[in-house]
This record gives sequence, structure tokens and C-alpha cells, in this order.
Amino acid sequence: MRHERGVRELYAADPERADALAWGRRGILKGTALAAMSAALGGVAIPFARFMPEGYLPVALANEAKAVFPGKHPGLVLLSDKPLVAETPAHLLDDPVTPTDRLFIRNNGGVPEMPGDPNAWKIKIDGEVNNPLELTVGELRSRFPRVEGVFMLECGGNGRSQFVPQARGNPWTTGGAGCPRWAGVRLKDVLQAAGLKSSAVYTAHYGADPHLSGDPTKITLSRGVRLEKAMDENSILAFEMNGEPLPLIHGGPVRLVFPGWAASASHKWLTRIWIRDKEHDGPGMTGTSYRVPTAPIVPGSDSKGEGFRVLESMPVRSIVTSPADGTRLPAGTREIAARGHAWAGDLEVAEVWTSIDFGASWQKADLDRPVNRHAWQRWRQTVKLPTHGYYELWVRAVDANGVSQPFMAGNWNPQGYGGNAYHRVALLVAAA
Repeated sequence: MRHERGVRELYAADPERADALAWGRRGILKGTALAAMSAALGGVAIPFARFMPEGYLPVALANEAKAVFPGKHPGLVLLSDKPLVAETPAHLLDDPVTPTDRLFIRNNGGVPEMPGDPNAWKIKIDGEVNNPLELTVGELRSRFPRVEGVFMLECGGNGRSQFVPQARGNPWTTGGAGCPRWAGVRLKDVLQAAGLKSSAVYTAHYGADPHLSGDPTKITLSRGVRLEKAMDENSILAFEMNGEPLPLIHGGPVRLVFPGWAASASHKWLTRIWIRDKEHDGPGMTGTSYRVPTAPIVPGSDSKGEGFRVLESMPVRSIVTSPADGTRLPAGTREIAARGHAWAGDLEVAEVWTSIDFGASWQKADLDRPVNRHAWQRWRQTVKLPTHGYYELWVRAVDANGVSQPFMAGNWNPQGYGGNAYHRVALLVAAA
């Protein structure tokens, strides 16, 4: 059969029709349809094919080629070059602390020039404060206590490619997240020095990133957070990452870090924090931009953002970092040591479960506590494989409130925020 569209695109548009066109099956995969899918996977058996959902595209057939991105780890996937956006495949996120060269990149505009003296970079604090401030990075370093922590940073659109029908924006899979070690000063300390008025309820952030149009009067992005989040002990003005000065590509010389919340609020190249007496309404804060429905809407509907709320704490998520997706195991392999990370926005992860039979059964994994609040948590599991053939290792996490990752991305929204379906990796065990 000749397809005019790729298999992945076909399944994204209409999974059931794609199932029939690609494999000629209805209901349970069997007979010639099973043989066709097995052949497409390289002639291997699929031991748990009877549990495979109808309309389901095996992970091994959905993967796309990786792109090389200059200046970072060569395995990063380039999603956009204007603005610059690149995600990190899950197997490159295996480190307990994410290396700088493996952290995803998400820009909304251009990249400003790094000043000759990073310590001279200025930040203004104004609005609903008694003592407006203008501080250099050098003054931040000398005036306020230095703090550090291993904190999650996750793009609000991470998992966007999981939505059906397809949502707008860069097609993130699971790689818009990382957990580096950040250092800087507490935003709380700086705001207290500015003297917050009783009318202060929200922040508004501005940076030096130029608008893609080249128009200097246009603001690329200006998001904000509730004052409660701004005053959290782990909300910081960061000027170091992993023990080094904050790189320009990641917002240097200074950026905000609001761990656990959508990373768009953690403004890079920070120049101003405007304290407001109401919810901020800058670019990225209205309509459907970084906002999600408060009640379910019809997938694919043309919503204008009525009844939406600002995207804040990110949902529970887990990834498999080892084995890597597409791993081929030698004949006779009957168990593997699997591991990965899990996180849940402002919450801790309570449980992680794995499955190799398309969700027909689940095994509970061992789960570490986070090294500090807002850090991801390592999970481990010895996974047993009954025979040779094609397997998919699925992982799902459950947060401290008992909320689990879903099989498919839920709460569809036009911009595809908060997609947190199970992570799935393909494994091939060779026949004897």
C-alpha cells in the first residue's frame, strides 16, 4: 500500500481509519493484519498483541528522525528555528541533575546580546511597592542571601503532540522538561526589600528578548504569577545553572525560575518585574494563550478562551530514561532494569507503575523521594519479558492527591497545554 501521508500523520488525523488503511483490521489484531504489523516492526512477534487497543500506532512506527542542533547535545530535536525551540529525547534525561547541554530550549522571540559585564545587567521592581528598586545582578549577589536547588523546569506545551485532534504549536513529545541545579536569590527577599503594598496580588514579567517582527515597540511575551507563588521559598532570580554562570541561551545573565509551573512564567533575560493589583493581562496571559479550560470543551472546537484559567502548576508526568526508545535486546533477554523520572508540579509523586502488555496489567515501581521540593523523583523497576518479540514499556505516575496520568491527553485545549499521557518506549527482543 502506498501512503500519501506518513504513518504518524495518518494516525494523528484519524486513528481508526488509519488502523483500517494501514493494517486492514477491525477489532482485535490478528491474522494477516498481525503479520503486516509484525513485518513493519522488522519481522518480530508481538507477544501481547491481543491487548493492543484498536486505532493504536506502535511507538516504534511513530518515531521521527532526530535533528542535530548546533551548540547543544547532538541528540536534541529541533522543533523550530524561529523562534528557537528544541526538545530533549527521554534517554538523554537520565542524569539525576540535568546537564546544561541537555536542557530543552524554548524561546518566544529572538535572543538578546549578552552584556560585556553580566553583573551590570539591571532589573527594575515597580508597581504596587513602597520602594521601587533598580538592581544590578552584582547588587543581587551582594545584597541578598544566595540560595540553590534542583528545580524542575517544564514547558507548558510539553506533551502537546499527544492531543487528538492536533493542537496548535510546537509538537512537543516529552522532552520539554529538565531538572538542573539553579542558584540565585529568593524573589521573596527582593520583593520584601521593595516593600509590597496591601494591594499587591500579581507579578508581571518583562525581558530583553526582541520581538520576531523586529519592531522594538512590540513585547514578545509578558507573563506573571499570583503573589503566593512569587513569595514561595523556591521561586528565585537565577544567575547560575549547574555551578556556572547562566548561559545566554537559557536566559543569562538573569532569569526567573518558578519551579513546577509552566516555564513561560520563568522569564529569561529579565529586565522588569511590575507588581500589579490584579491578574496580569500581558501577551501570553489572555484568550487561549497559556490558559486551559475550567470545564471540558469539545476537542477541536474554536474556543476563544471564555471560561479558561491561567496555566499554573503542571500535571503529574513520568518518563522512561532507560532503556531508550527503540532498544534492541539480544536473544534470551528475559528481564531489564528500567528507570526514569516522575514529577507533579507543586506536588510530590506518590506512585509510579509500569506495564508491558498495553496496560492489561501494571507493576508498581520503586520510587525515590525528591532531593528537595520541586525536584523530580527517580523510579526503578525490574521488568520481566516472557519471550522474544516486540514490547512497549509504558509508565504512569500518580501524584500526592491520587491523580494519575491518563492513557490519552485529556482536557483538550486549542494550544495543547498540559498533555501528560503515559510515556511509551519500544523494545525489540531478538529471537533465538
